[in-house]
Amino acid sequence: MPRINLIPWREAERKQKRQEFAVGAFAAVLFAGIIAFAVNWQMQSAIDHQAERNQYLKDEINKLDKQIAEILDLEQQKQRLSARIQVIEQLERSRAEVVHLFDQLVRTLPDGIYLTAVKQSENKIQVKGVAQSSTRVSNYMRNIDSSEWLSNPSLDILETKGSGDAGSDFTLNAEQKNPQLAAAANDGKQVASAKSPRGASR
Repeated sequence: MPRINLIPWREAERKQKRQEFAVGAFAAVLFAGIIAFAVNWQMQSAIDHQAERNQYLKDEINKLDKQIAEILDLEQQKQRLSARIQVIEQLERSRAEVVHLFDQLVRTLPDGIYLTAVKQSENKIQVKGVAQSSTRVSNYMRNIDSSEWLSNPSLDILETKGSGDAGSDFTLNAEQKNPQLAAAANDGKQVASAKSPRGASR
């Protein structure tokens, strides 16, 4: 009976299987490396894209901050200019008010009274003078009360001097008013009331 030596065939088969396994393992490692590279590349691309978006947002925020700072600076300049305009307008009004004040002090002054001092603090007026009698002072207060530019007279001091002919020293307080501003305020109220909605008539 003939004998067949199978050892070389088996060795060749094992060698082929080892080669196939090595090739399969190398292919698996290569495929895993490709997948890992693709995933890493995709993640890095997403990170770079997000970083670009973040930088864009930062740049836009910086632009907005600069614009806000410019707007605030313009608002401050506007407020300063408005304050200067108000001061100038107030000075213009005060110039006219001073003229009217002295004019009214003269116009309201009755006979038998002369003034020795006039003091003004904002719209408060203090008048000192000498009167022949208390009746003259009462007349003076009534004249002030009926004036367009003066109001609310109040007698602070009335001192009679030694002899009756010498007269009486008096101190009188009053308030300065501006009829032009009052008229403007009334006009504004009338315009506002005219613009306000009225109830529907039935």
